[in-house]
Amino acid sequence: MSNNRGTLQKNIDTILALEKKSARRLSAVEHIADRVTAYAGSTPCIILHLLWFGAWIIINSGLVPSIKPFDRFPFSFLTLVVSLEAIFLTLLVLMSQNRMTKEADKRAQLDLQINMLDEQETTLILRMVQKIAAHLGIEEELDETVRDLSEETDVEHVAKSLDEKAGVNN
Repeated sequence: MSNNRGTLQKNIDTILALEKKSARRLSAVEHIADRVTAYAGSTPCIILHLLWFGAWIIINSGLVPSIKPFDRFPFSFLTLVVSLEAIFLTLLVLMSQNRMTKEADKRAQLDLQINMLDEQETTLILRMVQKIAAHLGIEEELDETVRDLSEETDVEHVAKSLDEKAGVNN
């Protein structure tokens, strides 16, 4: 069991190292975009905006006698500020999403490569077990599934079959 924990910790360390390496490659603008995006989706940000909009509306409605309204109803300046904030926030969120999509694509490629290697290793192991069984004379009748699994997988054929069944035209 302890060896399993050692393997698990090694895998965790490897993943964390990959994450740190990826984070180090980010440009300053990408770091800023990620931080702004993370903050914009937080409860403190929502509360800040509620307070800000509420104060703006109360002040500019003339409800605070000691402060002269500077943006009377329909609050044109507030509309301008909020529109600019929305534009830049949208651009920063899109920038973060594009970067995360690229990272997800890299991970998917890595997963595919590992899965293909795993499939090849499993096929080799199955062939070895069949040879060992034949050598020991305990070879039983192989069913079609075992024969199929002991053959190498044609990834292009699998992808084409999947596309055909899903109705994708290439």
